[in-house]
Amino acid sequence: MLGLKTYKIKSYEIGLKFVDGEFVKLLGKGKYHYYPFSKTRVEIFDMREFWFNHADLDLIVKHAKFKGVATVAELTDYEQGFVWVDGQLEKVINDGLYVLWNTQRKVEIDFSDQRQPWLDVDNLDLIVKSGMLEDKIQVLDLQDYQRALVWVDGRFDKMVSSGQYALWNTHRDIKVEIVDARDVRFNHKDINVIMKSAGASVLLEEIIVAEDHVGVYFLDGQYVETLPAGRYAFWKGVQRVKVFQVNLAELTLDITGQEIMTSDKVTLRLNAVVAYKVANAEKSVRAADDVRQSLYREVQLALRGVVGARDLESLLADKDGLIAELLALVNDQALKLGLQIVSLGIRDIILPGDMKNLLNKVTEAKKAAEANLISRREETAAMRSQANTAKLLENNPALMRLRELEVLEKISQNSKMSVVLGEKGLADRVVNLL
Repeated sequence: MLGLKTYKIKSYEIGLKFVDGEFVKLLGKGKYHYYPFSKTRVEIFDMREFWFNHADLDLIVKHAKFKGVATVAELTDYEQGFVWVDGQLEKVINDGLYVLWNTQRKVEIDFSDQRQPWLDVDNLDLIVKSGMLEDKIQVLDLQDYQRALVWVDGRFDKMVSSGQYALWNTHRDIKVEIVDARDVRFNHKDINVIMKSAGASVLLEEIIVAEDHVGVYFLDGQYVETLPAGRYAFWKGVQRVKVFQVNLAELTLDITGQEIMTSDKVTLRLNAVVAYKVANAEKSVRAADDVRQSLYREVQLALRGVVGARDLESLLADKDGLIAELLALVNDQALKLGLQIVSLGIRDIILPGDMKNLLNKVTEAKKAAEANLISRREETAAMRSQANTAKLLENNPALMRLRELEVLEKISQNSKMSVVLGEKGLADRVVNLL
């Protein structure tokens, strides 16, 4: 058209319309005609060149509607942007305003806040390989057997396993410690802080050996060491770890309700008690699944053997001998279990009712016989003493007279009497007794 200014915009192009130097709108594919006096100007850009730069970019972004034709990004001074074009990393952008045409190419922008220590984006390996952030990030590339402990600004932050990671070092103080997990037991001066952190339980198995206990540590079924009371940690998924906790305190074991027949066919019931403690923790774990149950069985068998070899009378008469024999048998078996017997005692011997009555009668008869025997011995001794006295008096008249006087003295204490003494004996000369 005569006198008109014509603009032809192709399919891969976009136009920016300005009137009196002010941006008005975007123009798509087509022909546009403007009178020269309208002071209209159109700037055409090739969208195959996806980066859009313009002196008035701020005003254009403020007024233009880029939806469907461009990706707009505005980054602060602590943000980092990653521009992906058709799946390939094109550029890393810093703070500023950016517009990228996306009609001809697939354009995406990922954002990362550098105030956060971890660079958490897709395709991290491509970013690392590009080398575009060498001066801004610390890269961790951990092998299967490696673990990393990460401190941020002097505080423990995180623990990670094998894989690739990146941390921003522009705004935070980052310290990384690489640990070899093939050394299954994890030792560290800050273990208490590390174990409290989020995610520690995913990589580490915590075992606390209680006070008065020890932990018998096995690795893949092989004994390693005996651990004192304390806090321990082991890497998961490396080797098979097992820690058996063993109580070192003195323990008691009740052996109750044992019905045993003596050698003279008397069935009785015994209750025993055993005090023991662990002498060798490793041996106690290896010897049996349950050493307490094993000790119970050994004491039970020893009781049956010792009691069964004695008759009831000797059993009741010599309990100390019974216990000594029991200890000799049980001690040997306890040592094989890694245990030490502290004491062993028979708490109760319970007899059947009829046997108890019979024993009471036997005891009563024995006591009666003993009493009768004592009485006879006393009578015999008294008669022998009287015979000896009579013989002495017969042969010694003066002694007889003294004896008579002693009798008179005793009588006179409670009586009033007159006594006449003659040449003959007292009995023949008593004249008057009042």
